[in-house]
Amino acid sequence: MKILFLCNSNLCRSPLAEGVMKLILKNRNIEATVDSAGFEAFHINESPEARAVMTAKKYGIDISSKRARLFNSDDFDRFDKIFVMDTFTYRNAIDFARNENDIAKIDFLMNLVRPGRNESIPDPFYRKLEACQETYLMMEQACNKIADSMSSQILH
Repeated sequence: MKILFLCNSNLCRSPLAEGVMKLILKNRNIEATVDSAGFEAFHINESPEARAVMTAKKYGIDISSKRARLFNSDDFDRFDKIFVMDTFTYRNAIDFARNENDIAKIDFLMNLVRPGRNESIPDPFYRKLEACQETYLMMEQACNKIADSMSSQILH
């Protein structure tokens, strides 16, 4: 499976989700491609936000070498699932979709935990360090659901 996480700038939430997902998959010995991207061009090639890096490090994840990149329509060809963090990111992803198959790949990450609610994962960018902790825990819960699904597919 190939998974892409999307947020606005690819500086906080999506690189953190990428790191969480990679660690969970590594711990479960599941092979997959995981990446993240964003929509704000003025952050291209920047490192993740310091609070996201510190939060990831607390859990044994190093996202410091990640560089922000832009989402583009070709990502629909490269990834099986595209998880968004909020309504704004969802709308942006839909705008890039070329057809119904592309649209079918997009979902809110938190729909894995609370199906059909289209809940956002709060952006900790302008908040305190503790907000990154809350964001991390939400992502961990959702990413475990992805891994559970992948494990059950491997077993069947």
